[in-house]
Amino acid sequence: MDFRVGNGYDVHQLAEGLPLVLGGVKIPHTKGCVAHSDGDVLIHALCDALLGALALGDIGQHFPDTSDDYKGIDSKILLARVAAMIRAAGWEIVNVDNTLLAQKPKIAPYVPLMRQTLAEVLGLSLDAVSVKATTTEHLGFVGREEGIAAQATCLLRK
Repeated sequence: MDFRVGNGYDVHQLAEGLPLVLGGVKIPHTKGCVAHSDGDVLIHALCDALLGALALGDIGQHFPDTSDDYKGIDSKILLARVAAMIRAAGWEIVNVDNTLLAQKPKIAPYVPLMRQTLAEVLGLSLDAVSVKATTTEHLGFVGREEGIAAQATCLLRK
């Protein structure tokens, strides 16, 4: 049996007055992600992990921020399209593991809904989707609340 592992990372700047969407869930906060799409840093990292596992490039190659087609798009749509590409290539997603890096807001109350949302979009059981969050102890751009970052890892099986 063939396996592939993928890793993704994404960062977005935070700005006052924008909506904050993480893992497909709108989270109340005074700041949101500056982006061409809805700025869902977690889903963007996950798309890169899935694409990278099969050496299919990255999210920017498939959904460029220079295209009006993706202006303000719900990142769940992008994730569904990436999952369809994976399946069309004859692979299945075994599991995904995601980590958000954010000083604020607290992410823990939203993790169950993020996991459920991602599981539904990917067609996975809930136990195959992990979402964790951490702060950077006030260090760096995340700690200063200038931006937010996410890492994702996935396992695919042929």
